[in-house]
Amino acid sequence: MKFLMYFLMIASAMNCGSAQQDESTETKKSTPEPVEQQDPEVEIGKLTKENFLQEPHAAWFNPMYESYKPEEVALEEIKNNINDYEIKIFMGTWCSDSQREVPKFLRLLELSDYDMDRLEINGVTRNKTLPNEYEKSYDIIYVPTIIFLKDGEELNRFVEYPQQNFEQDIADIVTGRDYKNSYE
Repeated sequence: MKFLMYFLMIASAMNCGSAQQDESTETKKSTPEPVEQQDPEVEIGKLTKENFLQEPHAAWFNPMYESYKPEEVALEEIKNNINDYEIKIFMGTWCSDSQREVPKFLRLLELSDYDMDRLEINGVTRNKTLPNEYEKSYDIIYVPTIIFLKDGEELNRFVEYPQQNFEQDIADIVTGRDYKNSYE
């Protein structure tokens, strides 16, 4: 069973990070509406935690959110520093990496008493785009991407999967320790 779980995680990780589509193929489509707009698994645009509490997303969001127990030392560091940051998340509701990391991140924010008015969650298409091309200004290639900004300037980002463990990666980012995401 563990082998199957690992296999599925690896297979879906490859799908979440590398599903870039050639723009020339995109422009040749004759359908005016993207097929994804009709897919209930794909939420596009600004999202909130409430979006994830509804089906079909609650099936993956609730178990991960409720079962996540961060390490206390890292959580304390996050609590002491997280409110210094404005945070932008780019994620795919269809992506297993996003389904794994975003519920944990929202749980961390809640446990840290983060000011949720400073959080922006963006659901992207399977091609990692938004209708207004907002993702381009943040160079989004893989999801989830969690961007930490201070005074409007990006200081660091978490991309797709942790280097150590999730909360330690976030603690390293918010405390200003040397941290490089998976693709740096």
